[in-house]
Amino acid sequence: MAAPALAQEAGAATGPTMLGSDGSAISFSGAFGAGLTTIGAAYGIGKLASAAVESMARQPEVAGTIQISMIIAAALIEGFTFFALVVCMGQNPWTAA
Repeated sequence: MAAPALAQEAGAATGPTMLGSDGSAISFSGAFGAGLTTIGAAYGIGKLASAAVESMARQPEVAGTIQISMIIAAALIEGFTFFALVVCMGQNPWTAA
């Protein structure tokens, strides 16, 4: 449900808050985004490891190459995840003073 943007009253406090002027949980969006990011990264790394182990079982002679590729891909996923968590948990521009 969308809430209209209202002008701030004169003399009102201007600090970061957990609730907006209409009582909505504006800061919840960062926590929700961080949760989705973590779940997505866990799912992606799980699928990556599953496929790598299955392919190593099918072709044991290339297990070293597959393992190195899996570690590089997992590191890229983790790097993106940490960046996304920093963005999600950063200061919310709508509640900043």
